[in-house]
Amino acid sequence: MNAFLAVLWKDLLCEWRSRDRLVAMLVFSALVVVVFHFALPGGAGAQTRANAPGLLWVATVFAALLGLGRAFAIELENDALAGLALAPAERGWIFLGKWAANVVILAVVQAVTALVFAVVFEVDLLPVLWRFAGVAALGSAGLCAIGTLSAAVAVRTRFRELLLPLLVLPLLWPVLSGAVRGTAELLESGSLSFEPVQLLLVTDATYLILSFLTFEYVLDE
Repeated sequence: MNAFLAVLWKDLLCEWRSRDRLVAMLVFSALVVVVFHFALPGGAGAQTRANAPGLLWVATVFAALLGLGRAFAIELENDALAGLALAPAERGWIFLGKWAANVVILAVVQAVTALVFAVVFEVDLLPVLWRFAGVAALGSAGLCAIGTLSAAVAVRTRFRELLLPLLVLPLLWPVLSGAVRGTAELLESGSLSFEPVQLLLVTDATYLILSFLTFEYVLDE
């Protein structure tokens, strides 16, 4: 637990001081929303609003990939990966610290992206705000779980910027399926069935447990 808190505090403090990942993710996600607005016919028409859940998660996923690619940048630049491997703690807690920091950073990006999206596409999120936040949190938890593990795998490779999306995107389909379906139900009817939530819960738990158990071997490599 001490390793978890130390890694979480270190990552958040470094991000607060530099803000390089956060600013890049925010700018990228906002640009994606603006591009969708100008590229799709009809502007904020009914058909575009019907596609809003998918478009919103596309912006979230690509912004997350941009940030996850820098998740181990400090350790790589300062040759501190060996220090993490030698830390006198269960390495799964180190993973959870990195994962939690990524979730917090992505949550900030999601909040700003959702606000921009609601304004640009005239989507009213206030009536379903808390349920939407829950779906977004579950989706980002699974995304960051498999993304953090994949970032650790790719960080020492020569083409890590290319390898990371290739590792993450094929494994995201259950996360995106539940997140997009849950978001679509909220925007269409204001209600949320248990099926997408159940899918997100099972997927998140599976990815977190597998990542916790395998991070020890990933860090050794």
